[in-house]
Amino acid sequence: MFSGSIPALATPFAGTEVDEDAYRKFIEWQIENGSSGLVPCGTTGESATLDNDEHHKVIAICAEVANGRVPVIAGAGSNDTQTALWHIKEAQLAGADALLLVAPYYNRPSQEGLLAHFSYLAERAELPIVLYNVPGRTVTDIKPETVVELHRRFPEKIVALKDASGDLSRVVTQRMGAPELCQLSGDDPLVLAGYALGQVGCISVTANVAPRLCADFHAAAAEGDFETARTLNEKLYPLHAAMFADASPAPAKYALSKLFDWFSPDVRLPIAPCSDAAKAKVDEAMAGAGIG
Repeated sequence: MFSGSIPALATPFAGTEVDEDAYRKFIEWQIENGSSGLVPCGTTGESATLDNDEHHKVIAICAEVANGRVPVIAGAGSNDTQTALWHIKEAQLAGADALLLVAPYYNRPSQEGLLAHFSYLAERAELPIVLYNVPGRTVTDIKPETVVELHRRFPEKIVALKDASGDLSRVVTQRMGAPELCQLSGDDPLVLAGYALGQVGCISVTANVAPRLCADFHAAAAEGDFETARTLNEKLYPLHAAMFADASPAPAKYALSKLFDWFSPDVRLPIAPCSDAAKAKVDEAMAGAGIG
């Protein structure tokens, strides 16, 4: 169901408001440039600072503009199970194709708590679920055995994993325990190695800025053309680093503001605007990748 280059979409702001016109243009540009799916309201979309009405509106706009051309995987997770269920219901009403459910943050649940949380949501969701493990942000870590058990319990519902743990050995462990599970990277710099181990794509930050390059890279890797994939990976690699030269998504939004006069670099507190030092790294990386 999911593969290739899937941007975790940045949410454009105009001052303090979501810029709906810019968001629509951005989605069209992503589809035109080969993105194979879209994630509204992920980490890069600043979901943590969207209010609930904005969260649901951003998903609805994405689903409307995509109009079935590529799957929309709506960020619907929360550290509160009932709030996550509310987001799930709103995403379903909005026309999303799947759900991205991050590990509950702050609460620090046990693995039993994670099993109970995701099982509760899977039993009530109508859409397929992509688990999202990013322990660097959530502290909570969905262990491979928990991923495998969730897929075993709900093979038709919990169908994929976005793994941003940075531990590529997990790809093998999870593939051996759940061979039908779709495994996606959450770390752009590790994607090439991930393909060799069994991942089939990436929910990406860099694809916000370089969708065509990322799409071409993924196509080459999926076809086993690793010579081309390595060349493109090395072209993209400095850009991967530059996207985190400052707190994300400030560098990505700065890069997009360089590409388009209709995409503002505005971010929401506590994220600060991209620093001058980070801007210099983004400028250099974009030039090296032939972007802008």
